[in-house]
Amino acid sequence: MTTTTATDAGLTRAFIVDSLPGAGRVLAVTARPGQESADLGGLLYAFRRSGASMSLLCLTRGEAAARDSGTARLEAARPREVQVAAAVLGIDRVTVDGYRDGRLHRYGIAELDERIRRAIGDSSADLVLVVAPAAGDIGDATVARAAAAAALGAGVPAVARSRPGMPGTWVLDLGAGTEAARAIQKSAAAAHASQSELLPEVIRRLDRLGRVEALRWLVSPARVPGQRVMW
Repeated sequence: MTTTTATDAGLTRAFIVDSLPGAGRVLAVTARPGQESADLGGLLYAFRRSGASMSLLCLTRGEAAARDSGTARLEAARPREVQVAAAVLGIDRVTVDGYRDGRLHRYGIAELDERIRRAIGDSSADLVLVVAPAAGDIGDATVARAAAAAALGAGVPAVARSRPGMPGTWVLDLGAGTEAARAIQKSAAAAHASQSELLPEVIRRLDRLGRVEALRWLVSPARVPGQRVMW
């Protein structure tokens, strides 16, 4: 592993890591449809390119989102959209649960922990990937806490996509795969037709990020008895 100084996206003193966390089977866990593309798509592409298989557990149907296109009920349309987006990203297995969108924080962490731990077992995952609490909303924070608890209980590491410059993060350089990664990520985001008015902002954000992705460990690979979740 090597490090260097990043200049992309306004970073001046961030470490660049030239390899992904080691994983053969990645389980991405999201609060709602769309995050697998707009938030995690670049990393999922990189994992797929490295040879990892990928599964997705989306805990809600995304029914709390604003409707900006089409007439279908969101709780019906958005699970279909995530299936299309997952195919673009190369995700092998997709599960969309029926927890209430916008109310994940009202469910007990133990309940969500058990659900995610079951998904870890079903997919034989050796890495869990989520959106970091600092990079999302209260639902994302709930997912991250439950996923970290589940990963710790299952004995696998958990990593979160964060924002460059946030405490505890390191920066991954997508390198030569950047153009393909962002193109595929944008195509996956475009599959969420019910949220089409948000697509231009997603594209602008990805263009600003360029070749960098920021990550932080929630549960590090150096697991020891009694290890605590890293927040």
